[in-house]
Amino acid sequence: MVLDNFRNYRQELNSPASDAAEITPGASPMANVSRGIYIGGAGNLSLITVAGTTVVFSSVPAGTVLTIMATHILATNTTATNIVSMW
Repeated sequence: MVLDNFRNYRQELNSPASDAAEITPGASPMANVSRGIYIGGAGNLSLITVAGTTVVFSSVPAGTVLTIMATHILATNTTATNIVSMW
């Protein structure tokens, strides 16, 4: 099986994501801290970083991957759609 090739692979912070999930913006934390956020539909993205900083990325184009560790994708000020968290 192909995955057997990666059994002993050590995942580092600069390693590619190993899983992903669609995200519905809200007040609750995501199930996993992100390694990257994919924006499928253009707009603003409001999030809380792993350091605890709230930030709004304005006018993010569709197809963008933001390489940021985030704990929350907030509904307030988020207009982007089809958001996928990768970890």
